[in-house]
Amino acid sequence: MRKLITIIASCALLVCQAYASQNNRSTEKRIDAIISGMTLEEKAHMLVGLWESGVPSNIISSAGRTHPLERFGIIPATMNDGATGLRMDTLRTGYPDERYYCTGFPVATMVASTWNDEIARKVGARIADEMLAYGSDLLLGPSLNIQRNPLCGRNFEYYSEDPYLSGHTAAQFIIGLQSKGPGATVKHFAANNQQSARINNDARISQRALREIYLRNFEIAIKEGDPVAVMSSYNYINGTRTCASPELLTGILRKEWGWNGVVMTDWFQPEVTADCVRAGNDLMMGGCQAQVDDIIRAAEDGTLTMDVIDRNVRNVLRFVLQTPGQNGLVPNYEAHLELGAPVALEAAEEGIVLLKNDASVLPLDSDETVAVFGIGSYLFYPNGLGCADINKPYTINLLEGMKREGIKINQTVDRYYNKFIEAEQVQLYETNTKTWKNWFFGYKMPQEAILRPFFIEKRAADCDKAIITIARNIGEALDRDYVEGEYLLSPQERDMISAVCDIFHKAGKKVIIVVNTGSPIELGSECIEKADAILLAWQPGQEGGRAVARVLNGKVNPSGKLPVTWASDYYDIPSSKNFPIHYVFNWDDVKPFGRESLKQTRNLGYTIYEEDIWVGYRYFDTFGKAVDFPFGFGLSYTSFEWSDARLEKKGRDAVKISICVKNVGDRPGKDVVQIYSTAPRIEGFETPAHELRAYGKTPLLQPGESVKMEWTIAYDDLASFHEDTMSWITQAGEHILSFGASSAEMKDSLSFTLSRERVRKVSNKL
Repeated sequence: MRKLITIIASCALLVCQAYASQNNRSTEKRIDAIISGMTLEEKAHMLVGLWESGVPSNIISSAGRTHPLERFGIIPATMNDGATGLRMDTLRTGYPDERYYCTGFPVATMVASTWNDEIARKVGARIADEMLAYGSDLLLGPSLNIQRNPLCGRNFEYYSEDPYLSGHTAAQFIIGLQSKGPGATVKHFAANNQQSARINNDARISQRALREIYLRNFEIAIKEGDPVAVMSSYNYINGTRTCASPELLTGILRKEWGWNGVVMTDWFQPEVTADCVRAGNDLMMGGCQAQVDDIIRAAEDGTLTMDVIDRNVRNVLRFVLQTPGQNGLVPNYEAHLELGAPVALEAAEEGIVLLKNDASVLPLDSDETVAVFGIGSYLFYPNGLGCADINKPYTINLLEGMKREGIKINQTVDRYYNKFIEAEQVQLYETNTKTWKNWFFGYKMPQEAILRPFFIEKRAADCDKAIITIARNIGEALDRDYVEGEYLLSPQERDMISAVCDIFHKAGKKVIIVVNTGSPIELGSECIEKADAILLAWQPGQEGGRAVARVLNGKVNPSGKLPVTWASDYYDIPSSKNFPIHYVFNWDDVKPFGRESLKQTRNLGYTIYEEDIWVGYRYFDTFGKAVDFPFGFGLSYTSFEWSDARLEKKGRDAVKISICVKNVGDRPGKDVVQIYSTAPRIEGFETPAHELRAYGKTPLLQPGESVKMEWTIAYDDLASFHEDTMSWITQAGEHILSFGASSAEMKDSLSFTLSRERVRKVSNKL
C-alpha cells in the first residue's frame, strides 16, 4: 500500500511539473508576441514606474506601479511598502467616510529574535492576505541588510548581524508571503548599512567581507525563498552605484545565483538611467518622464541596444503577468484584521528576550501590585519611522497590556504619567502633524525631568515591584546619534533608574526594566547592575503591550534569543570608528549626486569597512572581547537539558547532526539550538572562532518532555571566501560543529574530517 501511495504521489508531482513547464512556455510565448509588437516608446515606459497620480478608484494608495500596456491587456502592478505590515493610506478614493487599516507586526529584528521559521512564514502569509484584500501585487520587503553598527537608523527593518540568520529568516518570510500569490521584494541590494548620506555613500569593502557577510544574506534568501523582485540600493560599492553595477545585478545575482526575477531601483531618479538598464536594473522606480526620454534617446543613439532593452522588458512582463491583479483578482477590502492580530501577538511573544532574571523575579505573582515608571510604558513604540510606520487599527502600550492581562497597576503613578503626557502633547501636537519631513523624523516626548524621592518612597511602600520602560525610536533616512537620550541613556533616565532601584531595594522590593527599541542601546551599569530583571521587548507591533504583559505574568514563557550582540561599550564595536555620528541631515543630500563637499567626507561620502569580516559575534568571540549580552542569548523561566549529540556523513556532500532537548524545569517552554562551525586553522588565513550554520526551535515542551532535533549541513556551506583566487573554499581537515545556547555558550560539539578541500570559483568582482 505504501509503495502504491508513493507511486501515485510521484505521478502527481510529475503532472504538476509538466503543467508548470507548459504554463511557463505559454507565458514566454505570450511575452515574445507582446515584445515583438511593442513600440520603442512602449518599451521605455515599461521600464519606468509610475507614482501615485492616476491611481484607479478601486485601488488603495500604493508606493508605485508599473506602466499599463492597454492594447496588450496589461494592467499596472501595484506595489506597497511593507517593513512591518502593508503600508497604505487609510482612505480609499471615492469613499471618504470609510477607513481601512492593516495589521502592525513586530519589526524584523524581533521576528529574527523568535528563531522560529514558522513565525516568519506566518507573518509573511498574513501580510499577503491583506495585500490580496486591498489589491496590492508586490510588497517592497523584506529588508535584508546586515546590522553592522547599532546606530543605523534602519536596523529595526533588518534581521540580524549574522548573514545566515538574516537570509534564512527572510527566506521563510518570502515563502509564506508568496504562497498566497503576491510577490516579495528583497532589498536593499546591497551593503546599505547606514542611512546618513545614503544616496551617495560609497561602501568600500573587501571582496571577502562582501561575499561572506554583505552578500551571503541575500544569496541565502534568494536561493531559498526565490523572491519575485530585488531592489537595488542607493549607495555605491567600491566606486560603482549598485543600481548601475552589471557585476552585481547580472554577474552575481543572475548568473552566479541563477535567479531570474525583476530588479528595480529604489525610489529616486538616478542620472544614469541607461547605465542602470544596461547593468540589469529592469525597472526604474518611482519613475519619471525624464527616464523614459533617457531610454529612448539611448536606444536611438546606440548607447542601449534593443537586445538589452528587450531583455529587461521581458523581466518586467514576466513579473506583471504573474501578479494577482493581472490574473483577475479584484480587491474586496475585507482584510479580516481579527486574523492578523493573533499572528502579531504570537510573533511578539516569541521574540521577547529575557536578558536578566535574578532570583526569579519574573514572572510576577498574581497578587502583586506594580508601579509602572518611564514615559515609554505609556507611549510604547510598536515600530520604527518611515516606510515601516503602518496605519494600524490600534496600538496596545505596556500599561494597557498589563491591565488587559490582569496585572495590578498602581493608579497614582498611572495618573501622574497621563497628566504629564497630556501637558507635553499640547507642545508637540503641531510639530508632529503629519508632514513629509515628519514621515521620517518625529519629535519625541522627553523623559520627565523630576521624580521626587518621597513620591517613589510612597510607591515602594504600597507596591510590590516596579517596572521601568526605556524606549527609543528612529527610522528611515537618519541614523541614531551617539549622544545621551539616543544610544546612551539620558541623565533623566539614569536618575530615574537609580532612584527607583535604590529606594525599592532599600524597601526589599525588586525592579524590572523593559527595553522598547528597534536596535541595541548602551544600557550601562544603571540598568545591568541595578535592575533585578531586564526584558527586551524590541518594537513589538500593535499587540506589543499585551505580549510583554503575558511574559511578565508568566502566561508566556520567554523563548526569544538575541539576533545581534549587545556590546558593553559602543567603541568596542569594530565599525564604531567607521560609522557616521553627529550627522546633520540636509535635504540637498538626497539629490542623486548630492553636495560635492559631502562626497569627500569620510563616513558620509564614503565609508571604509575597515573591520572586514569581523562583524558582531565574529569579532567579540574570536578576540575574547567581553559584551553585555552575546549573540543568540536569552533566558527562560524553565530549564533545558541537551543530550545524545550525534553526527553521520550524508553522502559525499553533507553531514547530518542531531541532539535531544529535554525540559527539566517546572514550566512549559521552548528552547533554541544554534549550530556553529569552526574551520581548520590555516596559516596566513584568519577565520572566526565559530560561525552560525543552522538553528532550530523546539515545539512547546511540557516539564519532562523531550524532542529530537536534526539538521543536514552541506560541506559547501562551511566555506570561506579567498580573494586571491576568488573562490569559496571548504578547507581540508577537522571541522567542528558545536551546539550553542548562544555564541558564547557551547553545550556540546562533534567533528568530522574532510580529506581534501572543496573549491568553487566565482568570476565577478565588485
